[in-house]
Amino acid sequence: MLQAQVLTARPPLTDAPADRPAEVVIAGRRVAPSVVFDTYWEFAARRQAVYEARLAGGPGPWTDDPILQTHRFTNCFRAADRVSQYLISEVLYAGDSDPAEVVFRALLFKMFNKVSTWELLTTELGQLTWAEFDHAAYDTVLGRAIASGQRLYSAAYVIPPPKFGAVRKHTNHLRLLAHMMSSDLPGHLQEAATMQQAFETLRAFPGMGDFLAFQFLIDLNYSEVLDFDEMEFVVAGPGARDGLRKCFGPQAAGIEADLIRYMAETQHMHFERLGLDFGGLRGRPLQLIDCQNLFCEVDKYARVAHPDVAGISGRSRIKQKFTAVNQPTTAWFPPKWGINDEEPAAFARRSPLVAV
Repeated sequence: MLQAQVLTARPPLTDAPADRPAEVVIAGRRVAPSVVFDTYWEFAARRQAVYEARLAGGPGPWTDDPILQTHRFTNCFRAADRVSQYLISEVLYAGDSDPAEVVFRALLFKMFNKVSTWELLTTELGQLTWAEFDHAAYDTVLGRAIASGQRLYSAAYVIPPPKFGAVRKHTNHLRLLAHMMSSDLPGHLQEAATMQQAFETLRAFPGMGDFLAFQFLIDLNYSEVLDFDEMEFVVAGPGARDGLRKCFGPQAAGIEADLIRYMAETQHMHFERLGLDFGGLRGRPLQLIDCQNLFCEVDKYARVAHPDVAGISGRSRIKQKFTAVNQPTTAWFPPKWGINDEEPAAFARRSPLVAV
């Protein structure tokens, strides 16, 4: 079981702590870690401690870090975030386990990446299946929701509209979904010999850039349809590139995936040298996708902690404020990881999920 832990805020790291490596050689290139490099590990330990304390049901504020108390950050482990938790328990592992049906549900959910949109569709249409997919019915439900002022899409990241001839964005996404399924995407994904091949399969569809294709792939890989090692392949998104620039400077350009791998493969060494307690996710260490996400979060954290360290985007504020919710929650992960304490049916009965 997870143990509650509260980390006390520590003074800002100095510009040149003696134990921070002066430089490291990654992909044949010498890069000099900045002060934000050590903040990356500090942030990971503090944010994970908040997650564990909230799971344990302890009262807030769960941390003395003033930045974490004020601003909202995602979890260190992507699968632990609220939307990922809902996807895993209520979409991927709830319903027909046929690969085509699992892929259909996953893609439908991810097109909008918003729990309320999924629940709207299930309330209006019942069980959502590819076998009985009715484009017009789905389009009508979503169109009415827009007319009533409801937001269909998550603000977590931009999902660009594919060009399928419709005026409405959601209609084009439904058409893209039908196109992907009619092209036997599930079969092609299962035929992929590597995670990169599966990524390229997704990337080939309209509107699916590098970032979305990789995010969709990670979500599908939570299911039983795919079983790639999360340490096999990674794609750095725009936010991660900002964090990489702050940690390694301009020399990070072009070797982002190699730097993310370096972080994943040396995490134990850096947590140890900084005296940080980080036990992972029930013993599961940070994977490539988690280290990628942490670069996004440390980019935001550094806007306050290290305002003098520039990224790529030039952003200087953290938009989302943190609001504490003193409500106990639980967590359930892909069974193939072997880190669950209870069965999915037991988890599914516990609602609502709250962000931790």
